[in-house]
Amino acid sequence: AEYGGGGAARLIDWNLTARSDRPFVREAHQERGLDVWLLIDGSRSLEWGTTRALKRDAAREMVDLITMLLSRHGSRVGAIVFDNQVRQVFPLRGGRQGRLRLMSRIEAQRAVAATSGRTDLTTTLRDAARLITRPSLIIVISDFLVEPGWQRALKSLSIRHDVVAARVSDPREGDLPVIGVVTFEDPETGRQVEVDTTSRKLRERFRAAAAGRRDSLVADIRSARAQLLEISTAEPVINQLIAYLRLR
Repeated sequence: AEYGGGGAARLIDWNLTARSDRPFVREAHQERGLDVWLLIDGSRSLEWGTTRALKRDAAREMVDLITMLLSRHGSRVGAIVFDNQVRQVFPLRGGRQGRLRLMSRIEAQRAVAATSGRTDLTTTLRDAARLITRPSLIIVISDFLVEPGWQRALKSLSIRHDVVAARVSDPREGDLPVIGVVTFEDPETGRQVEVDTTSRKLRERFRAAAAGRRDSLVADIRSARAQLLEISTAEPVINQLIAYLRLR
């Protein structure tokens, strides 16, 4: 609805307003419930972690918390699980029983071994835009170690929906430890490279490259008018989710 001034300012739809010549507000979701779609990365690159959990476990914890929180407020939640292609689409479900059924089906799909090949986020986002017709909250849960070219698809999705990019990461992806000569393997392609981690210059280049990739990712997400939620394996996901919600 068009904004008419007064106390409704906190409900301004900034995405729609930015594309229009006058301000608009969201209709109250509390009255009709919110449709929420989780786009869950099930690729092999999430089967890694060096601290309290694997990235896969952090993503699972994130899904569990989000579905629990939203089901208590009358929202319906659906999911799309993907790796190098869309694996499963689970329709929207509401209520406690609906949540439990959805979680069970997601876990059953995630138990299936991911196939090799680079993660195809672009096709997943395009499929989501086609499948999700009602304006919704879409949360992309991924480490974003994916094939390039997804930025335009994310921006297109943000035109009609509220989109949150929940990036799952591990501290060692940005800071190489001194552990001697080791062999690293890309879990999605099988490509291997031998690295001497005692080299200070190599560690500095690694750190700079990782920081550059993160800065580029943050810029791409913001350019797409999506929200960024950082999830690290280094601490409980619930603490990070609470901190994010307090800033909203």
